[in-house]
Amino acid sequence: MTDSLVPAAQPLAVVARGITQTGPWGPVFGPLDLDIPASGLTILRAEAGPPRTALVMTLSGRMKAKTGTIDVFGRTNARAIFDCASLAGVPDLDDVYASVRVVDLLTEKIRWDARWYRVIRKATQTDLERICHPVFGDRPLPDLGTYVEELPELDGLLLRVALANSQPRPLLVVGSIDQVASHDDHRFLVNRLVALGQSQTVVTTTVNHVDAALGYRTLIDVPSMLTSTVDAGSEEK
Repeated sequence: MTDSLVPAAQPLAVVARGITQTGPWGPVFGPLDLDIPASGLTILRAEAGPPRTALVMTLSGRMKAKTGTIDVFGRTNARAIFDCASLAGVPDLDDVYASVRVVDLLTEKIRWDARWYRVIRKATQTDLERICHPVFGDRPLPDLGTYVEELPELDGLLLRVALANSQPRPLLVVGSIDQVASHDDHRFLVNRLVALGQSQTVVTTTVNHVDAALGYRTLIDVPSMLTSTVDAGSEEK
C-alpha cells in the first residue's frame, strides 16, 4: 500500500480535495481526497450503497459536491465536468425497460447524439457495430431484435456502457463491476474497461479484490466514506 495521493509529476484526470455530499437526511460521504491518474482503469474499492453511488455521480458531474473542490481535466464546476464525462451502469439512472429491443435503444441514442435537424432512421447493423464493438471486443454482439430482458447479465451491462460511450469523452465512469456475478464475466468486464482505458480515463468501483494481472492502472481503497477523515490507500501499477 502507498499513499492515496498520486505523485505530482504524474498526469491526473481527477483531483478532489475535501469533497463532501449531503442528502435530505444528512451527510452522505466525505470529506474525501482523491487523485485519479489520467488514462487507464482506476478502481475505487468502497462499500456498496448510496455514498458510493453519490461519489461516482459527483466524479462524473451529475451531482455538485456540497463542499471541497474537484478538478476533472481542468474543469472545476459540475456542468463543465458533466460535458467531459460519461456515466454508465448505475442502477435507477441508466436502467432500461426490459421490453425494449436493442435496436430501439440504439436508435434513441443515435437520435440523442445527432444534431437537432438531422433525420435519424432506425439503427442498422453498422450502427450496432460502431457503437458496441469498442466495448464488447471479441464478444458476439447482441442481435438488433433482441429484447433487453433476454440479454445475459454481462451483455446488458456492456450495452449500457456502449450507449453511454457512443461519443467517447475523456472520462468514463462505470458504476460498479460487481453487477456481474460470474467470475469469468467479471474478468472479461475488467479486461474490456482496461481496453477502453487505452484511449480514455476509466473509473469504476467494487467491494472485492481484483486480480492485478487484469491490467488495471490503480486501485484506491476508500474504506469509509462517512468518517470525518478518510485514510485511503492505493495500489499503483
